[in-house]
Amino acid sequence: MTKTLFTRRSALLSGAAVLATVAVPQLLWAQSAPSPEGEVDVDKLMETGPLEEIVVGSEDAPITVVEYASMTCGFCARFHTQTWPAIKEKYIDTGKARFILREFPFDPRAAAAFMLARCAPAGKYVPMIDVLYKQQDEWARAQNARAPLMNIAKLAGFTQESFEACLTDQKLLDDINTVRERGSAEFGVNATPTFFINGKKYSGALTVEQMSAIFDDLL
Repeated sequence: MTKTLFTRRSALLSGAAVLATVAVPQLLWAQSAPSPEGEVDVDKLMETGPLEEIVVGSEDAPITVVEYASMTCGFCARFHTQTWPAIKEKYIDTGKARFILREFPFDPRAAAAFMLARCAPAGKYVPMIDVLYKQQDEWARAQNARAPLMNIAKLAGFTQESFEACLTDQKLLDDINTVRERGSAEFGVNATPTFFINGKKYSGALTVEQMSAIFDDLL
């Protein structure tokens, strides 16, 4: 049924979304590697879910990072705009690590942004996520998100029709919610961003220095 999604889309596009964030000051500013908060079974973590995994980096990389994020999370945006580019260049592009982003939306607006990224043409999921985080202030905090989200979608090749069709795809919304629910129930995710690095759990917007320290200990 699309009625539920229409209601959520209305809230998403017409009202200012609440930005779901988590701040852990000692993780945000410390320059040494933080201690993991726990560990999960890697085989279970990597089991296939309802959505295709978008993997950035080599399948043979010795380090696997799984991030659970919300598109309206300010600390997630901080990670993706400040930490991700340097980590990608130093570790992912060199075959040392691979990265998987999983959806953990805290509000309808975040879910809609993930839906648009999933509906983007082949190869444009990651670039669209990057743009959505870079322009987060323009759509996540807007009184009405319709115009800024449509502008971003157009850059990725959407038409008005494909934009509307994406946001009324109930199965896609259900699949995204299933990813979020599994992350919560099976891996204890309750805040964003949450990272699992070779199965070890870290919360908060890790800095380049922190993530580098974690990676270097594994290499």
